[in-house]
Amino acid sequence: MSDSLDPVGGRPAGEVYDWYVRGLRLLDDGHAAAAAELLAHAVAADPDSASIREAVGRARLGARRYDEARADFAWLVEAYPDDDFAHFGLGLALSRLGQHAAAGEQLALACALRPDREDYARELHHVRATLRARSS
Repeated sequence: MSDSLDPVGGRPAGEVYDWYVRGLRLLDDGHAAAAAELLAHAVAADPDSASIREAVGRARLGARRYDEARADFAWLVEAYPDDDFAHFGLGLALSRLGQHAAAGEQLALACALRPDREDYARELHHVRATLRARSS
């Protein structure tokens, strides 16, 4: 499995699954921007894959490409409304874009779906505190 580009069309070497696995490895190793680029090829090839959409959304969050991450997680929420992580990712992206009220709604849904997740509750608390501070 090489990380090189195919000489035809600038596509990464390998197949969609290879791109997904390499993208996750890049993300785990702290290379979010590179992961986002590689995973974007996987999304283009398999746009209906929830696992690829989640991975590219995570990578785009890590690369501070919040509007693109918002679109990825919004797609997931639409397709899988009971996916707690999709609501969480959408809430994070919206928060980073300054859309705190909408972020709070998504984070509250994530918390309702998975009340055991402290990271969800922490982000919801942060967004609600921001909203309170701005309304004062």
